[in-house]
Amino acid sequence: MSSRPIYLDSHATTPVDERVLAAMLPFFTEHFGNPSSINHLYGWEAEAAVKQTREILATAINATPEEIVFTSGATEANNLAIKGVAEAYFQKGQHIITVATEHSAVLDPCKYLKTLGFEITILPVQKDGLIDLTELEKAFRPETILVSVMAANNEIGVLQPLAEIGAMCRERNVLFHTDAAQAIGKIPLHVQAMKIDLMSLTAHKLYGPKGIGALYVRRRNPRVQLAPQQHGGGHERGMRSGTLYTPQIVGFGKAVEIALEEQATENQRLTQLRQRLWEKLSQLEGIHLNGHPTQRLSGHLSISVERVDGSALLLGLQPVMAVSSGSACSSATTAPSHVLMALGHSEQQAYASIRFGIGRFNTLEEIEEGAEHTISTIQSLRKQAFRV
Repeated sequence: MSSRPIYLDSHATTPVDERVLAAMLPFFTEHFGNPSSINHLYGWEAEAAVKQTREILATAINATPEEIVFTSGATEANNLAIKGVAEAYFQKGQHIITVATEHSAVLDPCKYLKTLGFEITILPVQKDGLIDLTELEKAFRPETILVSVMAANNEIGVLQPLAEIGAMCRERNVLFHTDAAQAIGKIPLHVQAMKIDLMSLTAHKLYGPKGIGALYVRRRNPRVQLAPQQHGGGHERGMRSGTLYTPQIVGFGKAVEIALEEQATENQRLTQLRQRLWEKLSQLEGIHLNGHPTQRLSGHLSISVERVDGSALLLGLQPVMAVSSGSACSSATTAPSHVLMALGHSEQQAYASIRFGIGRFNTLEEIEEGAEHTISTIQSLRKQAFRV
């Protein structure tokens, strides 16, 4: 066994792929220019590298390079999309629709806007984590300006029906935003076919560096207006000021390029590993799958465990494997996961949940070892609880 725990938390973050790191390194030392310095070679080199990544990202989601706005990550992209639309379309309406299982980077900006007088409708989800399109249809109002629905849920892996949501929004002239941080490079994304107007992306969920993301902003049919949330220099067509972090941008582009090339074979491999893990864990009584059984990310498995204490379960798993109970962004809080509670779970079920994130560098042997350790830990905790 390795001296370090088996890493099974790839929906929190991923290691940087060596191929991504190799692409980035020259831009720290040799090609270190500012892409906004348009009067000399160093700036031209950086500008060309940034342009290349714009093209890669645009191709990945069927957009145009001009529609890619670089940010520090998906959290900033979500804030720019939601607050930027709210400010730009304030005169048209002050109603926004989102979903109870969204990431806090969507829910918290919506809560902030509520303090400014906006009305926020938070849709429930069904027991499998999918939204009810009939409920969405009922939620639209004449003053609705934006719908924000996550593409792939970070805690339960569920894939929402983006094309259907996009069609409903377009029919009503309502903008559609999706947080695709967990989806980019893992599932096909097509902003035209899905009628998506704004899409948040990040690099560190697909073996790229932390600290870099992007927001797709539609330029035509319709042209989306955004009020910038960060001022000072007018970078990114005035939507997001700040010197572009060229090495990170290069790494983002390389990570997406690799993910697209390997998407089909990697999804097949990850699905097989996930199914093997579930096959072994489901042999125990009182183990429940969280989220839709098939409409989910290939490497994602979330379970709830009956008759164990959640904190004791995680503590027991730690020496052998790195997993989480939910979102890494909210793991420091003591409250149960809002996502799992939205599925109708009790607090005990929400606390006693494990998210397995199987990634590019995991092997079948690691899955077997992780499954065996999880089973033995659960059995041991149940025996202790019975004796008490």
